[in-house]
Amino acid sequence: MIIGLIGKANVGKSTFFNAATELAVPSANYPFTTIEANVGVSYARTKCPCREFGVQCNPVHSMCIDGNRFAPVKLIDVAGLVPGAHAGKGLGNKFLDDARQADALIHVVDASGSTDSNGKPVPPGTGDPMFDIKFVEEEFDLWLASLIGRDWGKTSREAESQGQKIEQMLAKRLSGLAIREHQIATALHASGLGMKKPVLWNEQDILHFCQILRSKSKPFIIAANKADLPEAEANIQKMKKEGLTVVPCASEAEAMLKKASRKGVIHYLPGDNSFDVKPGVPLNPQQQKAIDIVRSLMEKYGSTGVQEAINITCFKLLHMIAVYPVEDEFKLMDKKGNVLPDVRLLPEGSTAKDLAETIHADLAKGFLHAVDARTKQRIGADHKLNHGDVIKIVSAMSRG
Repeated sequence: MIIGLIGKANVGKSTFFNAATELAVPSANYPFTTIEANVGVSYARTKCPCREFGVQCNPVHSMCIDGNRFAPVKLIDVAGLVPGAHAGKGLGNKFLDDARQADALIHVVDASGSTDSNGKPVPPGTGDPMFDIKFVEEEFDLWLASLIGRDWGKTSREAESQGQKIEQMLAKRLSGLAIREHQIATALHASGLGMKKPVLWNEQDILHFCQILRSKSKPFIIAANKADLPEAEANIQKMKKEGLTVVPCASEAEAMLKKASRKGVIHYLPGDNSFDVKPGVPLNPQQQKAIDIVRSLMEKYGSTGVQEAINITCFKLLHMIAVYPVEDEFKLMDKKGNVLPDVRLLPEGSTAKDLAETIHADLAKGFLHAVDARTKQRIGADHKLNHGDVIKIVSAMSRG
């Protein structure tokens, strides 16, 4: 699973990326600081079963802190967009080529309105975040339309003469964009174009289809960044009134909290709605002022928004569930004695055999049954898993 960070230039995407991954990539107050895509690992936070089972877990490929499991997800921060990007303006081609890999998108917006459409600094409140949201979506839609519409007449005629389904034709044309055939079929139905012959599609039909396909295959939320600035509040309310999924966000505040936590100044977990200064830690006036500002922000919005944006994207936008595979359903261990060693993020509706496939192809190939560690009951290959399940796979074939 890959989450993409998109947005116009200079809205704080790299700061968000740094805060989410704790990687130090360049960030500055000018456009196009990010040219090559930055790729890192962030984490989706969910409740770990260790407290429920009364065990001390020691994860191998994830983290558990205070009963909270942090499951790794891939995060990609791509170059900022400017109007006309689909035609190659700015770093448009680079942006769109990088963003195609993503399964979902976090659209980072300057909620304070302190940048113009080209990402250049302007007085807070003078920029228009609603325009930014609209033009980034339009650029993505126009880019998709340019891919699909290229030689459309010739391609659609050939497909018709060969008896090829439109879903297959479009899936082939969009290969490499992490867009699946069932998403294309859904978009065809929703657009009303499923019953119209492709040879009769015009440019408007193609664009309409692409608008729906983008919403189905690249769902997004708005990370309303710079929410700590006074001018942001009114803009955040406007976004919510438009029915958008909006997370008020202060990336710099999250980065500051993580840094203070690493230095032992505060106790804070990403996604917490508060933090505590550790007893006996002296703070100078500047540090106290910064902490007071962040505390006020969290009281207002409930968090800094960075972890919340990752979680919403993972569990609500992509409808993922967290499942914990084990090899001993009684001790919840793997063969090496690690307790609750792994967590797998799977789409809702995934089965026990799907889980086996993510662990090793041989496990799925020789699948016999699985065991629910809570009930100790056997479950079949087609049994649909639930969020938080702890599952043992029993297979006729050992892992390679």
